[in-house]
Amino acid sequence: MASAAYRAGERLYSSYYGEVSDYTKKGGVIASEIMLPPHAPEIYLDRATLWNAVENCEKHPKAQLAYSFDIAMQNELTLEENMELARKFVQEQFVTKGMIADLAFHSPEKEDGGIPNPHFHVMTTMRPLNPDGTWGQKQRREYLLDEDGNRIRDKNGDYMFNAVHTTDWHEPETLEHWREQWAAAVNTKFEEKGLDVRIDHRSYVRQGLDLIPTVHEGANVRQMEAKGIRTEKGELNRWIKATNRLMQDVRKKIKALFVWMAEVKEELSKPQTPSLADLLIAYYNQRNAGAWSNKARTGNLKQFAEAVNYLTENKLLTLEDLQERLSSVNEEFEALSDSMKKKSARIKELQELIREGENYQRLKPVHTELNNIKFKKQREKFETSHDAELRLFYAARRILKEKLDGKPIALKAWKQEYAQLKTEYAELSPQHKPLREEVIRLRQVQNAVDTALRRREQPQAVQRKKHEMEL
Repeated sequence: MASAAYRAGERLYSSYYGEVSDYTKKGGVIASEIMLPPHAPEIYLDRATLWNAVENCEKHPKAQLAYSFDIAMQNELTLEENMELARKFVQEQFVTKGMIADLAFHSPEKEDGGIPNPHFHVMTTMRPLNPDGTWGQKQRREYLLDEDGNRIRDKNGDYMFNAVHTTDWHEPETLEHWREQWAAAVNTKFEEKGLDVRIDHRSYVRQGLDLIPTVHEGANVRQMEAKGIRTEKGELNRWIKATNRLMQDVRKKIKALFVWMAEVKEELSKPQTPSLADLLIAYYNQRNAGAWSNKARTGNLKQFAEAVNYLTENKLLTLEDLQERLSSVNEEFEALSDSMKKKSARIKELQELIREGENYQRLKPVHTELNNIKFKKQREKFETSHDAELRLFYAARRILKEKLDGKPIALKAWKQEYAQLKTEYAELSPQHKPLREEVIRLRQVQNAVDTALRRREQPQAVQRKKHEMEL
């Protein structure tokens, strides 16, 4: 109920908890609506009626109540186009499958120069609706049978069974399908409008992009950053984005240099191959011959000196030397990038471990107190009053069990490693810059060699043309 109130910017009362959630002063909510399948009772068009019915339908205090999706709208499309696209997607992918969908469009205010962040929230019901409008079952029991077809009992005398879901809404493959369908719908709209942009539902790794993914910031972090308050997650994402820009630029230049080198090697494989120095001299002599002023000739001489110094310092006399140097720079660049990606992944893992470890230690006394209560009614009352804390504790316990595989919680060690990795990450990022500068120097050599080769071929082409005319 609180989630629905927040997304819609409304004041809603939860009869299950006896609490009011009031978000009527929340800004940025453009519109909200509820979409029903044909057999759903129209009373569920009322938000309070719908989600009170969902909360009261579930008997177990830890029952999951709804699915929630946060989906970005596209700045390249108008608000009306985004909303139309969202409604069509929700109708086709959720409502037609029997879900009730609560849809809310948000467009938070942005600071001057900030990037707009329009998005929409969707909350859907988890229980399927029966044809008569009543709530169906999320799971059904499939009892285990022996060879004679009789039900098998466990050591306590209870019948053993498997819980079988009545829908595929919980399946990872279904979520993947929904993500793919949203990307396809947006890209189709881009194509209709003649826009040369596309989105992709896959991760960088699955797309084959060698980039470091940013960390999820969340609404609170974004609000703090918008107010000029620099946060840990914001700083990390700034480092990651700057590093990705450098990596893309360097990788693009290195790739172009390798392609060029293969072409020039073929050209220079002919007899009487000139050295790199010869080609540079020829290039800068030609530039000086066409220079308009002493200032231009001085500039040419300075560039020539820088290129020759670079070749001399690195003992690059032939194209093979240049190719070996480029391979070395590429290996160093890829090793640095790989190191940064590994550190970034570990930083994210440590952030989760620290967060869940702190939740576990902070809330463990609540769980211990619950276990010490012997009477059922008192336990249920305690569980109800500490529901949010217990949910956090159980989630932390589950995540830590999966992550640690029996190892103890080591908050102090995690925090020390996290601080060390942040320092190392900050030190690694600037190391891309000298590599980028060397790649730029290699590109300057490339331009000089290319120009020298073209001019060397020009007299030969003139002689061939003259010979053809004489014939």
